[in-house]
Order: sequence, then structure tokens, then C-alpha cells
Amino acid sequence: MDNKGAAVVLQDIFHAAVDSALPGPVVPLAMPEKPRGRCVVIGAGKASAAMAAAVDAAWPDVDLSGVVVTRYGHAVPAGRIRILEAAHPVSDSMSEVAAMMIAEAVRHLTPDDLVLALISGGGSALMALPISGLNLADKQKITQSLLLSGANIREMNLVRRHLSAIKGGKLALMAAPARVVSLIISDVPGDNPSDVASGPTVADTSTPEQALAVLLRYNIPVSPEIRNALLSKQEAYLSPAAQSDSRLIATPAMALKAAAEAARRHGIMPLILGDALEGESRELGIVMAGIARSVKLYGHPVKKPAVLLSGGETTVTVTGFAGKGGRNTEFLLSLACALEAQEGIWAIAGDTDGIDGTEDAAGAIIYPDTISRGSEVGLHAPDYLAKHDSYSFFHATGDLVTTGPTLTNVNDIRAILIS
Repeated sequence: MDNKGAAVVLQDIFHAAVDSALPGPVVPLAMPEKPRGRCVVIGAGKASAAMAAAVDAAWPDVDLSGVVVTRYGHAVPAGRIRILEAAHPVSDSMSEVAAMMIAEAVRHLTPDDLVLALISGGGSALMALPISGLNLADKQKITQSLLLSGANIREMNLVRRHLSAIKGGKLALMAAPARVVSLIISDVPGDNPSDVASGPTVADTSTPEQALAVLLRYNIPVSPEIRNALLSKQEAYLSPAAQSDSRLIATPAMALKAAAEAARRHGIMPLILGDALEGESRELGIVMAGIARSVKLYGHPVKKPAVLLSGGETTVTVTGFAGKGGRNTEFLLSLACALEAQEGIWAIAGDTDGIDGTEDAAGAIIYPDTISRGSEVGLHAPDYLAKHDSYSFFHATGDLVTTGPTLTNVNDIRAILIS
């Protein structure tokens, strides 16, 4: 297999994973019983607009209205449902406006009404309403610090739930006595509904003290105002009777299964290593290089031709200067350095939402000659890795994978092909 053939296989595997989570096909399959009264659609996340469009199309005969918020550039028309856009990964003023509009949409409902919550990754930033005693600038500062700290997504969303007047199940409480059904596209390791978009309609059993402990663990400054707001006991928890019906309609595990099926169609044996791999991106790159070499040289833990598949969300801890890049391109640059031009090994890694970090690429592909091609144009890969500047490296070598917004989000997909 040559570089061109490997790229075709890897991109087919990646796109199969993305396609398996597209809202259009999966949302109608999970729709609840139609309500006797109104249906109010709310939602937040990178997939929320596409999910709303699917709901509007599926229920033309229902008294339906609502509002959802998605990331800038991810909006699509959704008929009777209003689509808002806001910033990600750090909230902006539209995030706060959206949260207030969504909260207002679920007030004054009856037991005959249905609140259909469309939740997907990214919703934590896109729907931001600070608790009493804090303002949006406080939340923005905390979020920015968490993004650079190396905290994992569960830790970040634990803090966000307790700094929010709408997350951690509080939105479901606002909707009472209406029935609440949440359709969730998961982007978090473990698929805990309370972690997806910080669980606005899901009962929260964590405590403010645990949120404070996360901030202290990562040496994030905690002002007296933030400490007082966190510990003011203003949290309201859902009782078991008030808990919403939460339905996972697309997950990383489902996406990996689709990726494995695509690999088999190419006559390649897939090995799924897990859907919830975490840790530092560059460290995972080193580990994966070792496994890929073992397959290439010894046929363990799977005989070649094979593809190693994994999902989850790694972290990039930034210290000092930081260039351009995200989790996936940093993982790939580390993997390429560790493989040391090993023949017969290629890899792709990308975020299924189409945006790796804050750049305009989903991820990239590496080849056996990636490092040498970089050197030919004056790029020393270890230096770019040290500066967290992986996007710039792959942009220069022409190896970025650019999909644009996919309108779904089941986190990262990594595939290492060994021939």
C-alpha cells in the first residue's frame, strides 16, 4: 500500500465514524411519544441545529416551537425552531442571551406539554448563565484557565455545572411540570449524560466542594467572589420523580463500531482499543507508536494488515508559548516523531465535529515520510511539538484534514493503519 491508498482508507474510516452520528438519521429513531399539548424544543451544542431540523421535519403535525444554540458557523434552518449561534470553547455575550431565552422558553408549561432537549458536546460554552454573585467575565476567565490547565472534560464540566444557573439539572426544574425528554449525542468519555454540555436536564449528584477542589488541583486562582458563589448552597437538585428521560442517540462507541465496519470493507482487521482514552495527547502518541510497531514487527496484539481504532478526549497542557494546534494534531505529531519513519504505518486523527481545538481543520494524516517532508521545507518536528504548534507543521506539509462543520460531535476518532 502506498501513501495515496492509505489516505483513501483512513479518510473512509474517519468519515464512516462521523456519518454514523449525523442527527438526520439518528434523531427520528429516538423520538418520544407525541405530547397531548405543546412541544417546546430547546438545546445546546455543536449538533443542536441539525438535531432541531430533524425534529421539525419528523413532527409536522405537532404544536412545536423552541430555541436552540449552536456554535458560530454550525447553524442550519430548523423550521419552527429558532437557531442562535454563540462562541466556543469560551462563552461570549450570545451564550448568555441564548441561556436566558432557553430558560424563558420552558416556563409556564403544563403536564400535557413536552420539553424536548437536544443536547450535544459544546453546549457548556454555548449556553452560559452564571449563578448569583458571578458574571460572564468570571466564567470566561475560569473556562480559559481550565482549557490551558490539562483538566479533563469531566473535571471542566463539574466546575461549569456549579458555576451555572441553568446546568446540572436546573433547566429541567424550570420546565416542571412538563415532561422532559433529552436526546443526547455524547462526546464525553463514559457517556455520562450529566457530563454532556454539563447536563442541563440531568440530575447532578456532585457537590460545590468537589468543583472547588478541581480549581485548586490545577492551581487556578479562586477569587473570594467565586468561592462564596460556589459555596453559597444555592444548588437545586432534581428529585428522582423530576428527573428527565435521557436517551443517548449517538456515542463514541457507536462511531468506532462504524469505523471498524469500514475497515473490514477494505479487507483490514480492526482492533478497537477503547472509546474513552484520555491523558496528554503527546504521551498517547508515544504509547500508540509502541503498539503500532508491535503489530508491524510481531503481529501483536493483532496481525497485519490492521487498523488500531480509539476514541475519547485527550488533553494538551500548555506551559509558556503556545502556537496553533489541537488535541489531534498534537497527538499525530508526537506519533510521527515516535515512529521515526517506520515504513508501512499511517494514521489519521480528527475531531468528529470538524474542528480540532480552535483551528479550521478536523485533524491531519501522517505518513512514513511526514517528518522528512517537514525537514525538506525547514520544519524540525520536535520543535513544533514542544511549542504546541502542530497545526502549523501540518499546514506546511499539506497534511491537514479539513471537513468544515460536520454538525455532529462524538469526540475524537483515531485510526492507525499498519500494512
